[in-house]
Amino acid sequence: MAKGDQLIKIATRSSKLALFQANLVGRLLGVPYELVEVHSGGDIDLKSPLSAIGGSGIFVKEVQAAVIRGEADIAVHSAKDIPAKLPDETIVDTFIERGDPRDALVGSDLAGLKPGAVVATGSTRRKALLKILRPDLEIVELRGNIFTRLDRLRDVDAIVMANAALERLNLADVKRRVFEVEEFMPQVGQGAIAIEHRCDDDRVASVLARVNDLPTQLAVDAERGFLSQMGSGCTLPVGAFATVESGRIQLSALVAALDGSRVIKRSQSGEEPRLLGISLGEQILSEGGSELLLESENS
Repeated sequence: MAKGDQLIKIATRSSKLALFQANLVGRLLGVPYELVEVHSGGDIDLKSPLSAIGGSGIFVKEVQAAVIRGEADIAVHSAKDIPAKLPDETIVDTFIERGDPRDALVGSDLAGLKPGAVVATGSTRRKALLKILRPDLEIVELRGNIFTRLDRLRDVDAIVMANAALERLNLADVKRRVFEVEEFMPQVGQGAIAIEHRCDDDRVASVLARVNDLPTQLAVDAERGFLSQMGSGCTLPVGAFATVESGRIQLSALVAALDGSRVIKRSQSGEEPRLLGISLGEQILSEGGSELLLESENS
């Protein structure tokens, strides 16, 4: 701990996964910290589809507000939950080393699902990608925390969720089939933990600089650059994933029809993450992605 370090207040959702991630960040910071638990709109309304209540941003809005009001110094988020546009008062420029970005089919192997099997997910991206792999599946809504979702296995054949969440909660014994990135494109930022703070808080910025993982930051910044051209999060059938090697970023992304009938997938590489993401987004939109997104918004 550096001399003179002061208490850092960390805003977080109150789910077990969110608290695990907030405490992980707190320990990494190496300074005294305390958690400020916030109940997000997404945690209160567990029945409505995400697309009907504001998309993935519904999980971070109240947590961000605690930072803006000065009730907390930083907010810890699953990077995949952060919408493309941030409040003017805050910045997300710190990421700890990324966990597993992949999705997992929980409860069954894909080949083991009988024709017409019921699979639950609340993500339009996951719905579309499942339909590409298995057009015969019946896809139903899935909401709630990790354990609430796992309980749904009592009445559906399988569910889809982030493998990183299962790993962080030590649920290694949960039966699952982990999809490779090439066959099931992750959500933007999936597996990464992001830290948001006020733009004018130099004290906090200096503390966060000690823990930032640059390869993760470059990768997620590129993915979020792509997302900025698409819209926002779980309400759209889009995915992106970037890797970094020797300072060069390789970014792949896709836009899919909701029914899985069409998909546009492209890749680009570069060194400036946000510009790379924007460029790839513009390419996909110009090659038919705009029409697919319009169809998904009107469905």
